[in-house]
Amino acid sequence: MPTGPAAYDSPRPRALSRQRRRAVDPARLAAFEVLKAVRVDDGYTNLLLPATLARHGLTGRDAAFVTELASGTIRRQGTYDAVLAACIDRPLRKVEAKVLDALRLGAHQLLAMRVPTHAAIDTTVTLVREQVNQGAAGFSNAVLRKVASQDLAAWLSQVAGDDLAVAHSHPAWVVDELRRALGGRAEELPALLAADNDAPRVTLVARPGLSARDELPGTPTPYSPYGVVLDGGDPAGIVAVAEGRAGVQDEGSQLVALALATAPVEGRDERWVDLCAGPGGKASLLAALASSRGAALTGVELHHHRARLVARAGAAAGSGLAGVVQADATRAPFADASADRILLDAPCTGLGALRRRPEARWRRRPGDVTELVTLQRALLTEAVRVLRPGGALLYATCSPVLAETASVVAATLADHPEVRLDDVGAHLPAVPDAEGPLPGTVQLWPHRHGTDAMFLALLRKE
Repeated sequence: MPTGPAAYDSPRPRALSRQRRRAVDPARLAAFEVLKAVRVDDGYTNLLLPATLARHGLTGRDAAFVTELASGTIRRQGTYDAVLAACIDRPLRKVEAKVLDALRLGAHQLLAMRVPTHAAIDTTVTLVREQVNQGAAGFSNAVLRKVASQDLAAWLSQVAGDDLAVAHSHPAWVVDELRRALGGRAEELPALLAADNDAPRVTLVARPGLSARDELPGTPTPYSPYGVVLDGGDPAGIVAVAEGRAGVQDEGSQLVALALATAPVEGRDERWVDLCAGPGGKASLLAALASSRGAALTGVELHHHRARLVARAGAAAGSGLAGVVQADATRAPFADASADRILLDAPCTGLGALRRRPEARWRRRPGDVTELVTLQRALLTEAVRVLRPGGALLYATCSPVLAETASVVAATLADHPEVRLDDVGAHLPAVPDAEGPLPGTVQLWPHRHGTDAMFLALLRKE
């Protein structure tokens, strides 16, 4: 048998080694790319996922796996970092960021998903080998084997104890704010934090006059007469959604629009305004409700791309959307006392929507609250100027933080003696156990109502 180099017609050992390597699993790679984009580009998980899934050609169960892997890893990052820190002999800040992303993905598979241990470790090590290098792969293998040595309950007992921030993967300052927001029901805090870590249900809204709830697949929502909870599948494949006659919208957001639309006004009821309309979900529902009464909604949005989203989302509402104005709502382009109904869904910390925006808990800082409160007060002052006497103004935030809710409303009432607080709960009679921090306000909660933690206050001007 020939033995010389010329007679040995096969790949060189290094090339052969590459061939024998396992290929990176596309689902794990997709989740890894989402984590990287969230970390490097300040991307949003829910916006990154559709494009990433399409790029990798992942649908059905694979798409669901990627969604849970990426979103769940980001939600539980605080817990997993505590576990990983116990398994690594140096501070996590000294672990290469790409490696740490992969280790978090591996930890989520091992501790919170029904993925066999060997599969979780092997696919993560393969991912690290291909995306970083062989040395990092060996390191990841050793760390994940330590992670796999205990289940989540045992790890929580070791690394968290009574620390709710670690156990439920929230920054400590966020835990403190949520405890204060619960007021006299602070015993509900663990349930609230746990609800923030649940994958949100996909909720649809049928826009009145354009579609009906029974046209949509799913289970009717308990509080909104327009919503259904989708049992499964891609919402984009539903005809009414594809045509813009229905949309994806949390039930809490539906209730914000419903509360403003059902509040009685004195006299004329023709001119409705959404002062912070982007990206357009509430504006679309309000426009449909306005159209059914012969009224029209004007949306105001500061940012060009979000103003375009409002226009696109509201296009199906026909005459219900009078137009979208790109403008700064702290200097709204409306005359004094000219609007009959105003929605001010103010920019906020978003700490009431941590199920759907898992990265928000890690991006926000305590200083953000102070800056946002200044903006919220300026917006609400402008809304009061534009509201006519006898009209209705709904102030809403997707945050239960008291500085953004009760304090903003109380300060506005103190500055404007012509304004009073009405009972918004009277216009949402189907919603139980939702008393807000000020009499007459409403506070929704994910652990009580299955919605985002929306705050609602209804103001009137004499």
